[in-house]
Amino acid sequence: MAGKDPCPLIVVRPYRSSVDDKLVVLVEKLPPRLEVTLHALLHSEDGDFWEAFGHYVSDDKGCVDVTKDASTGGSYDGFEPMGLLWSMRPVPGSRPGLRLRKKDVHAPWNVHISVYQKHLDAGFKETVPLACAVAERWYVAPGVQRVDVTERGIKGALFLPPGPGPFPALLDLWGGGGGLVEYRSALLASHGYVSLTLDYMTPKITGDTAQHVGNDYFEAAFQVLQEHPLVSAERIAIMGLSFGTSVALGMAVYSTIIKPRCLVCVSGSHVMPVNGSLSDVFAEIKKNVRNTRYDEEQRVIWRDLLMPIPDDPAKKVEVGRLQCPVLLIVGEDDQNWPTSESAEDMKQMMEQAGNGHLLSIASYPGAGHLIEPPYVPHVRGSNFMVAASRTKVVVLWGGQTLAHCKAQEDAWQKTLAFLQEHLYK
Repeated sequence: MAGKDPCPLIVVRPYRSSVDDKLVVLVEKLPPRLEVTLHALLHSEDGDFWEAFGHYVSDDKGCVDVTKDASTGGSYDGFEPMGLLWSMRPVPGSRPGLRLRKKDVHAPWNVHISVYQKHLDAGFKETVPLACAVAERWYVAPGVQRVDVTERGIKGALFLPPGPGPFPALLDLWGGGGGLVEYRSALLASHGYVSLTLDYMTPKITGDTAQHVGNDYFEAAFQVLQEHPLVSAERIAIMGLSFGTSVALGMAVYSTIIKPRCLVCVSGSHVMPVNGSLSDVFAEIKKNVRNTRYDEEQRVIWRDLLMPIPDDPAKKVEVGRLQCPVLLIVGEDDQNWPTSESAEDMKQMMEQAGNGHLLSIASYPGAGHLIEPPYVPHVRGSNFMVAASRTKVVVLWGGQTLAHCKAQEDAWQKTLAFLQEHLYK
């Protein structure tokens, strides 16, 4: 570019935003009809770099607007305003099996956005950009508080929205990886819900015997929410992912203490022994361990461990007894859990029992198992630590990048609308 030309400028709006907000990225003061590459780079808390990039051509005024212009190549193509985020992938040469997850919710993702001359597919580190900007992406809104919860023998993190309350609340249950996963709860609190995320998959260790928590553990957590002064005790939901769905369904049907206003069940199943515990679920799965499969890259496929869906009613939660609305979120390319088959069986069971009107299913072709809040990069497979045995494997989650990321965006909006409808009545 000639020295007398105006300096290109990147404008990111908003500069600070929630991770589920859309971004506007605008490049101005380019020469007209110039081929450029927009590149986004993120340094993860694990020390890895993730990137996305799109190829654009400036218009007659020397501008590129990702909300209006199509990418002609790169890690995404077409009219994709958020492609610089959802199409991120580890930079070439990174460690295998990575997955991008937020650990410290009180710090933002800092996304470095740059524009380069020409259509590039590599060599960004060695190339001088025309202009740069940084976008801060937050999980916690201003005023959201985090409180450690250890009372009644539970381990969790409670997120409180700003204001006097009382607020509706959620018990947030993740899946088989164990540990305390906080970012979804932080985001829910940013939308006005008290949210308690619970560590329940890490076994209690007694001597040489690993023992999973019992149903009383979840009842205690639910009561902690009910009794909190900022919580409206009659407006509490449960949200579960994977194993969390099994817990949510089982507790809603069989517990005399847990009476949720509604359930959001993501990528899960109702297959578990009637009135069973978490240990019973694992015992049932172990019976079918011979059904474990592997793909061509030797990634574990677990979806058959609960297949076929049993006809025996003693091996399934009696969802016909559910008395609260349920939203099922299903990825039709889920390679980790038989979510489509489970959803269809639940639908039949509930229709036969006369409570089918309580069930809503959001099913997404091309989506995999890890349906999370929007604009998080899709990974088809990744490293996974099995909480029960503390062994590391590489798991195939499934999903096609574009379809999966569109599903995440739609499912999150449906989740927020569902919670609004049933917790704010």
